[in-house]
This record gives sequence, C-alpha cells and structure tokens, in this order.
Amino acid sequence: MLLILRPDISPGDAAYQETLKYLDALPNVEVRQHEVQGQLQALTEIYLLGDTLALDKDDIESLPAVERVIRISEEYRILGRHSDQERVTGFQYQGLNFDQKTLHVFAGLCAVDNKKHVEEMMRALQANGQQTTRMGAYKPRTNPYAFQGHGKECLPWVFELAGKYGIKVIAMEVTKEQHVDEINEALDATGNPCGVILQIGTRNTQNFELLKTIGKQQRHPALLKRGFGITLNESLNAAEYLASEGNSQVIFCLRGMKSDFGAPHRNLVDFAQVPTIKRLTRMPVCIDPSHSVGSRERAPDGVLELCHATSQGIAAGANMVLVDFHPAPEKALVDGPQAMLMSELEPFLKDVEIAREAYLKRCAVWQ
Repeated sequence: MLLILRPDISPGDAAYQETLKYLDALPNVEVRQHEVQGQLQALTEIYLLGDTLALDKDDIESLPAVERVIRISEEYRILGRHSDQERVTGFQYQGLNFDQKTLHVFAGLCAVDNKKHVEEMMRALQANGQQTTRMGAYKPRTNPYAFQGHGKECLPWVFELAGKYGIKVIAMEVTKEQHVDEINEALDATGNPCGVILQIGTRNTQNFELLKTIGKQQRHPALLKRGFGITLNESLNAAEYLASEGNSQVIFCLRGMKSDFGAPHRNLVDFAQVPTIKRLTRMPVCIDPSHSVGSRERAPDGVLELCHATSQGIAAGANMVLVDFHPAPEKALVDGPQAMLMSELEPFLKDVEIAREAYLKRCAVWQ
C-alpha cells in the first residue's frame, strides 16, 4: 500500500507525527518513507509493506497527513505507476525537466577518443541548440583486447568542453563504484560545469551491487538500459533496485533485444514498448536507435534505417534519444560503422522534430 502525503506536510508537523504513530503501531506492517522530487516541490510517499490486505483504505486515507492511498499493483513499488495517473513522473536536473512529457536528444560519441573530436561534437551541438550529449569514458567490451575507454584521464577536459559549449548534461556509462567517484572528483575539480547521468549498460542490468551503489548516491540521475537477454519485467525490477536504495531519478532505456530475429539489424528493435513502460511506471523512456539498428544503411526512400527506427520510437512517445555521432566514424575506436556523420546532425534533429510533432498530434486526436 502506498500513501501520498499532503504537499504542505513536514516531519515536524503534529499531523505528520500523529500519522506516523498510527502506522508504526500496525501489526505485521513495515513502514518506509521515500522522498519524490517533483518539478515544483518535494513530495513524501510512505510504503506499507507486509500484511496490508486487511487494512481498510478509507481508514488510512482519513489520517491527518495523508492526501490519498494507492493499492500497489506491480512489483516495482516506487517506480510503478500503479494505475494512478496523478503520480509524479520524472525529475528536474541541471535546469532541465526529464519526465514522460518531455523529449531530449543525447547525440554524441559512443566512446571519447580525443579532445579534437569531442570539441567538434560539442560545437556542432551548440550550433544546433542542443544542451545534452553522450560521451563514453568507460567502455565495457566483449573482446578483452578492444579499446576500453580513456577512463578518468579524459574526464577533466570533457567536462571543461561541456561548460565551454553550454552542454548541461552528459550521459556516461559506469561499471563500478570507482567510476562514480572519479566522475565526482573531476566535476568538482573543474567547477561542476555540467551534470552527468550515470548510464548502466545492458551487460550490467542485473549487476545488483552496482545498482545498489548508484541507487545510494543522490548526486546524479541514472539511465538503465534494458538487459538484452531478459524480460521487460526483469529489467523494470532492476530499475526498482535503484529506487529502493533512495535514487528514484531513473530513466529507462530500450536498446533492442539480442536476437537473430532482428537481423540484419544489430538487435531486434523493441521501441513498441515505449508506451507500455510509461503505462506501468513513472520513468521517462529513452530509446537507443544506434545500438538497436547498428548500421548506417539507407532505405530506398533515402532515409537512414536508424532514423526510421528513431522516428518510430518518438512517435510512440519516447522522452529521450541516445544516438551515436562522430566527426570521423572511420577513425572511431568504438562502433564507428553505426555512428552518424556531423553533416547529418541537422537533418536528424529536424526529423526528430517532425516525429515529435506527429506524436503530439496523435495524442490530441485521442483527447
């Protein structure tokens, strides 16, 4: 059972104390509190775990600090929507809103290779009015001899360039707690010119100790990629690990499923599940067309297949796009064949805008 407290209630209020005293006295019920940061204010949610079926919803709703009560219907208690359309979705970070109504494009380098390419990418993003990007410093690879990323050595100048070109948020994959510490140190050393969304790759979707580590820190939001060989429900429960440790600022990313049925694409594109995730949870939903399609092949109509996949996800309501670009894909150290060209950034963003307009028009039809 989930209790949403009145927004004007604080822990020092008599109504709050009276409510907690009543709940703590309930037999065989554990009480957990969780803060949800909305765009305008923080809300307190209380989760009742255990023998809650016998509790009368009206009785709980009559408690002085309670605004409304929701019967939890999914396993993911904190991130789940639980058939309640009023629940707060998303979060605000670095002055930007990330929720189920917004759309952000994170175009950038899958793997940072050198300062020149990073600066070219960020300069192009600024010229096209973009404030977000992806930059991979740590790159887990299937082949142990493949490039693993420059790691902490590149962080200071990547963050400094972000500040120079007005980039507010960078999506960056991490694979262990040490990486989070290194990012924090580099941000502090450079004066915090930008923010970082900690990206959890598909190989680490069920690395529960990593999920707990990122969930316990409150400084950065997290972007969790769906595991390429597990069910959607298993991946959503992985996201719940983050929230259960205290960090509910989570974005869920669809990046294609590992299956021969997707051939010749790199993975089977799963963007049709964008609205499903938004229905089941309060998380903004990201799509990663680069790792889904995995190539720059062009359809007979002249449009890149990657762009077609992107538009399908956006037309279904995606809130974020994670996409690979590179000034010289033939020289890229990771995933060069799927990286888009700098000359394609402007038409790509125009294509995204068209797909977004189509989505909003589609929604209006059903209002």
